[in-house]
Amino acid sequence: MRSLISLSASSALAVALSLAAIQPAEAADRNLRIAYDIGDLSGMDPHRASSHVDRAIAAMVFNGLVRLPAGNANVASAEPDLAKSWSVSEDGRVWTFQLRDDVRFQPWGNNPAQKLTAEDVVFSLTKAADVKRSAYSGEYAGFKFTAVDDTTVRIETPVPLSETLMLAKLMNYGGGFIISKAAYEAMGDGFAMAPVGTGPFMVDHLTPKSSVTFKANPNYFRGAPKLPGVELLFMPDVSARGIGIRTGELDIIEGSSEASWVSLMRRYPNVEVKVFGPGSASILYLNMKKPPLNDLRVRQAIAYALSREAVVAAIGPETAMPLYAPIPGEYLPGGLTTEEVKAAKLDYPHDIAKAKELLREAGYPDGISLDVIHTELAVMLRPMENVQAQLRAAGIALNLRVVDHPTYHSMIRDDASQIVHYMAWRPNPDIFLSRFYHSAADITTGTKKDTNFSHYAAIDALVDEARSTIDAKKQAELWREASIKILQDLPVIPVFQGRTAMALNSTVQLGYDLNSNLAFFVPITERTDIVD
Repeated sequence: MRSLISLSASSALAVALSLAAIQPAEAADRNLRIAYDIGDLSGMDPHRASSHVDRAIAAMVFNGLVRLPAGNANVASAEPDLAKSWSVSEDGRVWTFQLRDDVRFQPWGNNPAQKLTAEDVVFSLTKAADVKRSAYSGEYAGFKFTAVDDTTVRIETPVPLSETLMLAKLMNYGGGFIISKAAYEAMGDGFAMAPVGTGPFMVDHLTPKSSVTFKANPNYFRGAPKLPGVELLFMPDVSARGIGIRTGELDIIEGSSEASWVSLMRRYPNVEVKVFGPGSASILYLNMKKPPLNDLRVRQAIAYALSREAVVAAIGPETAMPLYAPIPGEYLPGGLTTEEVKAAKLDYPHDIAKAKELLREAGYPDGISLDVIHTELAVMLRPMENVQAQLRAAGIALNLRVVDHPTYHSMIRDDASQIVHYMAWRPNPDIFLSRFYHSAADITTGTKKDTNFSHYAAIDALVDEARSTIDAKKQAELWREASIKILQDLPVIPVFQGRTAMALNSTVQLGYDLNSNLAFFVPITERTDIVD
C-alpha cells in the first residue's frame, strides 16, 4: 500500500483537485464533510439503493415505518419510526400500522412541508413492489397495501410472516423507505436527483462527479439536526481522503480494509478510526455436483487444511475476524456464534495431517487439483491467495484464474468454478438460507436461480418451515438447525467476517454509540455534531 506522503505525480494531482473545492473549516457551526470511495452517483431513489453510499444517503433523507437505531445492526432491535405502533392478525397475514401524526415531508420546489399520510406509505410500498421502479420488488410479491384512513395502513401478506421477517421489509433499509407521493408524481424521473423524504437532512445540491450537499430539515419529527448540513464528496483516491482527514478539511472518510491503513491513520493526532461490523461474510462455496467435491471427506479435508486465523492475520485482526458459521449469530437471530460452533465440534480446527488422511481415505493419496474462477478485486483476491498457499501444504492445489469482477460474476453463475469465493451480507437468516442454500436458488437447476453455487438441497424443508412460522423463537430454532446441518454436510466453508473502517476527526460527535451498522457506512443523524 502507498504511503500517504509518497504519492505519484498523477495521484498528487488527483489529491490537489479533490481537495481544491474544500474550503478550510472555520467554525463548528458548519456542514459536516464526509468523503466516500465513489466516482459519481446514478441517482438517489432509495428503492434502487444498492451500494453503501446509496444507503448512507437514503438513511439521511428517508425513514421507514420501523428502524434499526443508529449504530445497531441486530435486526431484533427494530423499533418504531414513522409508525408509532402495529398489530397483526392471529394468522400472521394482516398487519395494521398506526402512523405518527407529527411527521412532515421536506419542502421541495415551491411546495411547503406536507404532512405524511397513509397514502404516502401505500404509494411508497407499492412502488417498492414494482419491478420496474424498485430493486427490491421480490420482497413484496403478493402483498396488498391499503390506506384505511390518514394515519392507518393495512398490509396483507400472501403467507404468514413472523415479526422478524415482516419488520425487515419495512425498516430503514432496502425497499422500506417512505417517499413523498406528491413529489414523485410531480417530478417523475427527476425524483432520483432531487428526492423528498421525511429524514433529518434534505438534498440541497448535486454536483455530478464531485459531491452532493444536504441541508438540515428544520421540520424533522425527532427535532432539528444539530448540523446545518452535510457535504458528501466523491473521492475514489484513498490517499486524498487520508490527507483530507489529517488536515481537518474532511470530518469523516471511508477507509480501507487494510490493517496497515488503520494503523497509519491512528498515528495522526485528532484522528479516530472506527472499525465496526458486521461487514461482508467471506465464504467458500464448494461445487458438490462434480468430483472430487461430491465426497464429504474431500470437503472436510479442505476445511481442516484451512486456518481462518492465518487468513485473518494476513488481512489484519482488527478489520477481519474468523468466521465459523454460515450465519453469524453475533448479528442475526437464528445464527451460530463461534463458541456454539466449537461446542458442537463443527469448527474443523486447522490440522494438515487430518486433511491428508481424509484425502487418502477418499482415494486421493497424491492430493487434488481444483479450478477456481476469481475476481481481481484485491479485498477478495488477497485472502484467497492466502487460502491457496495454505491448502497447498495439504496437497490441495487451487488453480486460480483471475478475471475482472463482472466476468467473475458471469462465470460463477455458469458453474465454471469448482470453488466460489463470495463475500456478501444479508439482513436476515431467511435471505442467507434461501439465496445460498435452497435448491430453488441453484445456479443451474433452480426455479429461482440465484447464488446456490454448491448445488445444495438438504435444508429446503427447514428453510420453508421457518419462513412460514410466525413464532419468532421457533423460527430462530429452525434457522439454527439449518446452520448446524450445513456445517455437518459442509457445502461451504466460512472463512472470515470483514469489518468496516472509517476515520473521524476528533471534533465529530456522532450522538450515538457505533457498535455496528447494517450497511458499511457511518450514519449521520439529527444528533450528530461538530465541536471544534
